[in-house]
Amino acid sequence: MTKEETLAWLRRISGDLATATLQRLEDSLPWYAEMPPARRSAVGLVAQAGITSFIQWYDDPTSTPWIAADIFAAAPRELLRSVSLQQTLQLIRVTVEVTEERVAGNGQHLRDAILLYSRDVAFAAADVYARAAEARGLWDARLEALVVDSILTGEADEELPSRIAALGWHGHGEVCVIVGTTPPQFDVDQVRRTARKLAVDVLIGVQGSRLVLVVGRAKPALGEDAAEGAEPEEFSFAEIARTFEPSFGPGHVVVGPAVAALVDAGQSARAALAGFAVARAWRGAPRPVDADELLPERAIAGDPLAKQTLIERVYRPLHDHSTDLVTTLWSYLDNGRSLEATARELFVHPNTVRYRLKRISEVIGWDATGPREAFILQTALVLGTIGTADPVRRGLRPRRPR
Repeated sequence: MTKEETLAWLRRISGDLATATLQRLEDSLPWYAEMPPARRSAVGLVAQAGITSFIQWYDDPTSTPWIAADIFAAAPRELLRSVSLQQTLQLIRVTVEVTEERVAGNGQHLRDAILLYSRDVAFAAADVYARAAEARGLWDARLEALVVDSILTGEADEELPSRIAALGWHGHGEVCVIVGTTPPQFDVDQVRRTARKLAVDVLIGVQGSRLVLVVGRAKPALGEDAAEGAEPEEFSFAEIARTFEPSFGPGHVVVGPAVAALVDAGQSARAALAGFAVARAWRGAPRPVDADELLPERAIAGDPLAKQTLIERVYRPLHDHSTDLVTTLWSYLDNGRSLEATARELFVHPNTVRYRLKRISEVIGWDATGPREAFILQTALVLGTIGTADPVRRGLRPRRPR
């Protein structure tokens, strides 16, 4: 047949081709048969548009750029979210197979034309999904920046949980915030690969020279791993922070305290930001360093949360347990951590001072004999004494009789 006769024949059988294609889709693709009627109809429109566009392209091959892309204009936007790129390529393959079978006896040139056109359609489909993915990626990046900013400023509202869910946050366990500097060449993909390796969720915020990671630890579903009889591996936040540490730039990396859920991450963020601001004041600060290890520096800088934490964790437990412990700690620190000088001032045996220092360590978890912990405890005593009505006084020596 001539080209004009072939075009006329193709136009006559276009309806039959569309019907045969839809029947083949239903028979060979289970996911298509399970689709709701409205979406199956939308897929049928795409197949019909593909056959019609092929006839137009065969008539004028120079129309390739817009004809191939025009196929997917018939599909509603919702179809992009319900049909994957792999499924779209399966649709193209089935449509091409049906068309090839019907035109098998009409010359090799027509089959070659179908192959060339199907290639252009496949590239057009990839372009549609690539642009959709790029748009979604830009939207996710803006949404992620908005969520991180809300966490840092503490301006969480009722929309925060829905925004978090839109970002694909799977964690329902504890959350902490890690703050450091942004490296010159920041690799976002490397951070996300590390998060997948650790089985944690992460939100990334780049704010100029400051890099913020919001890390969430997911709780395994009930019964998960039960068949194997093994507990899922769970990393502590200290281990997680050490794994993320190479992703930060030079300088200090501060880890905020763990909180129960992402909506409470503002508490961890405030502590991490306050610690990051004063971390340089501790010459021996490790990398990464917990924000609670910088409590004295934060308190001196005016952080009310650090002041309250020191009073609640150090001064109040000691004061409620025994005033002798507070007095002994004051005297021990004022006397340069000397057992003998403390014993002389308090008129007790040095072994009594040792016993009381041990009791102090058991009550609050900090050992006053170390230089760094001594600084923490002395700051806590100062803050606690300022906040109480009855300050603790140094022991007074009795007058010697004349």
